[in-house]
Amino acid sequence: MSQTKYIFVTGGVTSSLGKGIIAASLAKLLQAREYRTTIQKLDPYINVDPGTLNPYEHGECYVTDDGAETDLDLGHYERFLNVRTSQANNVTTGRIYQSVIEKERRGEFLGKTVQVVPHITNEIKERIQILGKSGDYDIIITEIGGTVGDIESLPYIEAVRQLLWELGEHNGIVVHLTLVPFLSAAGELKTKPTQHSVKTLMESGIKADILVCRTEHEISEDIKEKLALFCNVKKEAVIQSIDASTIYDVPLMMQDEGLDAVTLEKLALPNNTEPNLDQWKEFLERHKNPKNKVTIGLIGKYVELQDSYKSILEAFIHAGAANEVKVEVRSIHSEHLSAKNIDKKLMGLDGILVAPGFGERGIEGKVMAVRYARENNVPFLGICLGMQMAVIEFARNVLGLDNANSTEMDKGTPYPVISLMEEQKSITDMGGTMRLGAWDCHLKADSLVEKVYGSADIAERHRHRYEFNNAYKQQMEEAGLVASGFNPKTGLVEVVEIPSHPWFIGVQYHPEYKSTVANPHPLFVGFVKAVLAQKQKQKNASLA
Repeated sequence: MSQTKYIFVTGGVTSSLGKGIIAASLAKLLQAREYRTTIQKLDPYINVDPGTLNPYEHGECYVTDDGAETDLDLGHYERFLNVRTSQANNVTTGRIYQSVIEKERRGEFLGKTVQVVPHITNEIKERIQILGKSGDYDIIITEIGGTVGDIESLPYIEAVRQLLWELGEHNGIVVHLTLVPFLSAAGELKTKPTQHSVKTLMESGIKADILVCRTEHEISEDIKEKLALFCNVKKEAVIQSIDASTIYDVPLMMQDEGLDAVTLEKLALPNNTEPNLDQWKEFLERHKNPKNKVTIGLIGKYVELQDSYKSILEAFIHAGAANEVKVEVRSIHSEHLSAKNIDKKLMGLDGILVAPGFGERGIEGKVMAVRYARENNVPFLGICLGMQMAVIEFARNVLGLDNANSTEMDKGTPYPVISLMEEQKSITDMGGTMRLGAWDCHLKADSLVEKVYGSADIAERHRHRYEFNNAYKQQMEEAGLVASGFNPKTGLVEVVEIPSHPWFIGVQYHPEYKSTVANPHPLFVGFVKAVLAQKQKQKNASLA
C-alpha cells in the first residue's frame, strides 16, 4: 500500500459502550484479511498517563514492553491482535500539553501566542501519525476516549477534522459508536439519542461514515433505514452491535454485520479475500465448551471494579480455553479477610491467586490467603505484590521472623524482606518512576517455573518499586522457598517457588499483560492445569 489509511472511532450518547472492543474487533477482521493493522487510544484526561490513577478511577493500568503506563484498552488491542503496543499507542491530554509547553519554553514557536488551534491540534495530529509514518502498518485505528460533546474531547475532534481534510478522500473515515436504547414503557427502540449524537459530531465539522449501534434488542431494517436517512449514512453502514455473551464473539458478529466490508469500501481498499479466523473460532469453541470446571479465588483490594484486574481475568479465559476448562473466578476482598473467617471465605477454592496492588490497605488479608494456600496445598500464584506477600508470609510463619514486612508498608520493620531499590530512594515523583516495561529473567534449571515456560530465558513486564531483599535469600532457600528466577544483570529475584508444594509460584512481574488469544500465557496455562490436576487428585482420594 502506498499510503497508510486511518480509521477514527468516536463515541456518543454515553460512555462504556465498548469503543475499545469495537476498535479491536474491526482491527482483528482487517488483520485477518492480511492488512497490517494497529490501534491507538487518545485519552482526554489531563493526567500524563494512568500510572498515578487509582484503579477505581480508570481500571487497571496496562504496561507495554517499552515501559509505557497506558489505558486498559491497549490490553484489548494486544489480546485481539497479538501485536505488541508501545508508548505511541496511547496519547493523553496531559502528555500533549506537556509537550507543547516544553516546546514553548524552548522557544520553538518563535514568540507566537500558543493556542489550542493550531498548536495543540498540530501536536495531536503529529502523535496520531507517528505509527502511520513508521511504514509498519497499512491501517491505523484511532480510538478517541470520552463522548462526543465533552469539553475535554473537543481538541481531539478538531484535530481529526483537520486530519481528514489533509488526508483526502478514501484515506480516513470515522466510525461512530452510539446507543440505541430500548424503552420498556414504550416497548420500542429509540433512535433519537443517536440522531443527536451524530448531529453533535457534525457541529464539529465531522460526518460519521459508519454507525455502530449498541443495543440490547435486534435493530429492524426499518430502524436501520431511519438511522441511515437521519444520520446521513448508507444503510449498509448502519451496523448493529447487540450484547454478546463474551467480548470474543464481537469480531464474528461484526463480520456478520459487514463492518469490515463497508470499511474497506469506504477506504477504497480491495475486498477480495475472506478473513482467516480459523484459530479465533477454535479458541471460541474451546472456551464455550469446557470439559471441566475449576474455581479460583482472586484475592485483591480493588475487587469491586472488575476492570481493576482486567488482564488477569482475560488471561484466565485464555488459559481456560487452552485447558478446555471453565475458570470461575471468585473475587475476594483482602481487607475483609481475618483469622476468624479465612477458612470459611477460602473454603472450596481449587486455586488461589493473590493479585497486584499498592499500599498497606488489605495487606494482612493477602498474607493470610498465602498462608492458607501454602498450608492446605492449594495451588498458588502470586503476582507482583502477591509474590511479595508470599515472601513476607514465609518469613513470618516458616522462618519465625515476626513482624517481617515490606518497607513499603512498615519502614521500621526489623526484617525488611521486601525493600526499596537503592536507585529508588532518591525519587520524589510518583509518575513513570517505577521499574517498568520488559526486563530479562533467567530461570533456574529444572525448576517448576522453567518447566512451565519451557525455556530458561524470558522477558516479562514489570510495574513496581520494591524488591525481594537478597540479604534473606540464603535463609529462605534453606527453609524451602527457592528463588528460581532472577535478572541476569542486576541479580534481582523475579520468581520464587516452593518445590515441596503441589504448585506454588510467586512472580515479581505481570504475566497477565502478555496473554493473548493466539498465545495464552504459559504461567496461567500451567496454573490452571495444576489447579485441575490437584482438584482431580483430591476427588480421587476422597473416593478411595
